[in-house]
Amino acid sequence: MIKVCIADNYPVVHFGVKSYFKDNADISIVANVGNFLMVRDILQTKDIDVLVLDLELEGLSSIFEVKAVLKNFPKTKIIIFSGLSEQIYAPNAIKAGVSGFVHKSEKLETLGISIIKVSQGKIIMNETVKKNLALIAKQSKSERLYRKLSNREVEVLRYLSGGKKNHEIAEILNLNEKTISTYKLRLLTKLNVTNLVDLVDKAKKLEIV
Repeated sequence: MIKVCIADNYPVVHFGVKSYFKDNADISIVANVGNFLMVRDILQTKDIDVLVLDLELEGLSSIFEVKAVLKNFPKTKIIIFSGLSEQIYAPNAIKAGVSGFVHKSEKLETLGISIIKVSQGKIIMNETVKKNLALIAKQSKSERLYRKLSNREVEVLRYLSGGKKNHEIAEILNLNEKTISTYKLRLLTKLNVTNLVDLVDKAKKLEIV
């Protein structure tokens, strides 16, 4: 039996997923947590095979925190279950070490199949993501600019697009404010824009926000 923990902000997600898998012969939902601080506690007290994690989980500010979980609990596989853009976040998540990305628009059957595959040591990515990446590879240089962005740059851009100030982002990511300013300048350069308004507009076009 694959022991699964669901880490999500919304009770309806916990209820829906647990109800769907309650009679499943292979998957058992053994824990539900509503914020990132609880994730470590659960992993320390229970043997969790697969952690199903939303990138927008309360208390989770960076993909680097996910990498830390993977390092500290290597026996636990992680599937990102999120409504964020697959095209942007799935490759970054896989690069960070997670075993799969399932968009919340998918059927729970897809999540179940993914949990089983991940527990077997496989890396899974939705076919839509693969197709999108294949299409992007054929696009113009300007349309492929987002591929040059690091995980940290994507995070900073997301917070800037959400209206956060440099000092607020620095506090969230536990970085120096000057470091955030540096990331902002890199983003302006990489995305070929000259001001924050255009930067946010480009982020929306790239579906980062």
